[in-house]
Amino acid sequence: MDKKLKQFGIKSIVVLLLIHLAYFIYGYFQFAGIKNINIYTEFYRFKFYDDVSISHFFVSGLLLLLFLIFLLRNHTRQAYSTLNLVKIGGVILLISFLSFSFFISYSFGLNAKLKTELPETDFNTDKALLNVLNPFLYNYTSYSSEKLFNPENILYPKPYPVIKGTESINYDSNGSEYAIEEHRYFSIDTLKLLTSTYEKVNNKADSVFNILGFDKEELTKRIISKKVIKDSTEIVFKGREVNLDYDGDICIFLQNKKLYAPIHGIPVEKQQYQNAVERYKLLYKYKPDSLLYSFQKLDTLLKKYNIETQIQPKLLTKDAFYYRDNNRAPLNGIRNTYDRVALKDKFNTLEKLFYEPNYLHPSIMMIFFTVILVVWLILFLFYVSWNYKNKKQIDKI
Repeated sequence: MDKKLKQFGIKSIVVLLLIHLAYFIYGYFQFAGIKNINIYTEFYRFKFYDDVSISHFFVSGLLLLLFLIFLLRNHTRQAYSTLNLVKIGGVILLISFLSFSFFISYSFGLNAKLKTELPETDFNTDKALLNVLNPFLYNYTSYSSEKLFNPENILYPKPYPVIKGTESINYDSNGSEYAIEEHRYFSIDTLKLLTSTYEKVNNKADSVFNILGFDKEELTKRIISKKVIKDSTEIVFKGREVNLDYDGDICIFLQNKKLYAPIHGIPVEKQQYQNAVERYKLLYKYKPDSLLYSFQKLDTLLKKYNIETQIQPKLLTKDAFYYRDNNRAPLNGIRNTYDRVALKDKFNTLEKLFYEPNYLHPSIMMIFFTVILVVWLILFLFYVSWNYKNKKQIDKI
């Protein structure tokens, strides 16, 4: 490849990169804002009818036509080896790709503006608030769901979390035998001791396990897991029985550990525990104004994302404390009305835009690469045939 052809290739690529920059800037200023993001929002899919698509079509066509004209006119009189032809083909392929991918730079511009308007730290702050308040956000019909509101979901304070134990109790009434399953809840406790000590006491009927309040046989039934760590043995077992009906510090809002939107980069279990601690403090440790302030921030968040809401923080706070203090009352009047579907769709879309952006949408991917390859093949064949023809004419002279 001679010097002039190299310079021509570099100039062509520089021009294309400048146009990519122009589309990036255009995308940056065209971003409609997080209020207008919905499930149909994408980082631009070539649509064949809007300003980006139309301009893209004409700009790409004009640039490739000019490139071909200057290439054939000024750089087709050389005898190139097979290796040089491969290099030239690679340059033409790169130019073909850059000529048809302006809309991708437009998408990068949208992405950059999104993260300027909603930095990831702010997005995570919003998710953290929703995660803490998640048990207050359900429709009242959801509070009968054992999947969401279950004693085993309580992560704080001690002796929680608990594990459920099921026993089948046989009864005999008037000569008829029948069995009833009884559910009991136990704290999850851990016992660590030297393996040598464990092996000694494990062979004694009267062992140190009596200190725990039950004998060796009972402990064996209660063991959840047992593993050896170096020279120690760790036993995880069902500890003392916990009766939630008589626990005045446990209400239904604590019986849900589900995250509304997990924060990336932090273990889910850690987030669940931190949320449980904060939720417990809001309900039982802090003054009512703290929960009120959290609901006020929730109201601001919903308006920030353009979610229709009828939440009134003072009334919602009043409801939360009423159902905290009347845990046996059926929960059917909590005033937390807002567009749940819209908020969930908004956050699902933002998750994709932040962490799984489709800069090249799957629906046009096959067409995109097919067009690039076809155009590249046409340009390259034109160049090879024209170069061969001109070289042959020169050799005759």
